[in-house]
Amino acid sequence: MKTNGNFEWMLGDILRVPAVRHALVISRDGMSLGSSADLEADDADRLSAVCSGLQSLGHEAAAQLVGVGSSTRQVMVEFDGGFLFLVAAGPGAALAVATSDEVDAGLVAREMQQLVVRIGEHLTSPPRADTTTR
Repeated sequence: MKTNGNFEWMLGDILRVPAVRHALVISRDGMSLGSSADLEADDADRLSAVCSGLQSLGHEAAAQLVGVGSSTRQVMVEFDGGFLFLVAAGPGAALAVATSDEVDAGLVAREMQQLVVRIGEHLTSPPRADTTTR
């Protein structure tokens, strides 16, 4: 596990679900806060950026379809060979899980939601401080 915080215990549960390949905790702005051990740091950074973009698209879709103030709770992408699940996990953070195509998608979604409920308060990524000088 590569992490900027202590996320080992958080990701361990979801990584035990059959067919789960990787798990990440990301900030809203695309920073990797923690990832599963088999995911190289560069790969975790790229996947975090992808997830941030998907999260942003989900928010915009919700705003366009339902109205401003609507929030996105989950994004799921199905592709040849697997799925990518992205779930809001506290203010400014999200939980992302990549799986093979043999996964029980309902089980992963349920486990992710339960994990977020149990540990959501630890999955907060406050906005970065403004470091510009005036």
